[in-house]
Formats: sequence, C-alpha cells, structure tokens
Amino acid sequence: MELFVTPDGSVKVIYGEEIPLEELGKLSIRRASFLEPTPAGEWLVDLAPVHGPLLGPFKYRSQGLEAERLWLLEHGLPEPQRVAAPSLADPRPTLKSPF
Repeated sequence: MELFVTPDGSVKVIYGEEIPLEELGKLSIRRASFLEPTPAGEWLVDLAPVHGPLLGPFKYRSQGLEAERLWLLEHGLPEPQRVAAPSLADPRPTLKSPF
C-alpha cells in the first residue's frame, strides 16, 4: 500500500485493509472508478470520476482492479468528482487490456 502525503498534510491512498487507515485520522472515502461487468461477462473499468478513460475489457475482475490501481498511481491519485453511474453506451474509446 502506498501512502501519499499532500502539502496540506492530508494522506491519499488507494483504499485497502493492509493497515488501519482510521488511525491516521478522519477518513473521507470516495469512489475513483466503476468496475462493471459487460453483457459478455468481461470487466470494464470506468475512470470517469477522475476524468480518466475506460479500461478493458478484462477477462477477470482482478485484472481490472490491478489496471485501475496502476492507472491511478501513474496519474498521482487524482481527486474524484461525483459522476453518474456508468453506461455501456459510453462514447469514450476503451483502452485495451494489457492482460
């Protein structure tokens, strides 16, 4: 688990249960993506809450979770915004799975 301390002293992290995050202070947990199955049984990662792309499709959900984690880390854990739930009719191009 990687913790990022911002200049104002707050901590940003991709949620996990490896350490008790509540011991760092008050938590503010926000969704950075939607990981949803397709009708074909594959998985898509929609990073719209952080103004990111669609990733996938992935054969396994765990592959989608790992791709999401890598994208978020590569882009500095951007601040999520409130967005509507994903739609399979999303017009954005999908970035192909590296798996």
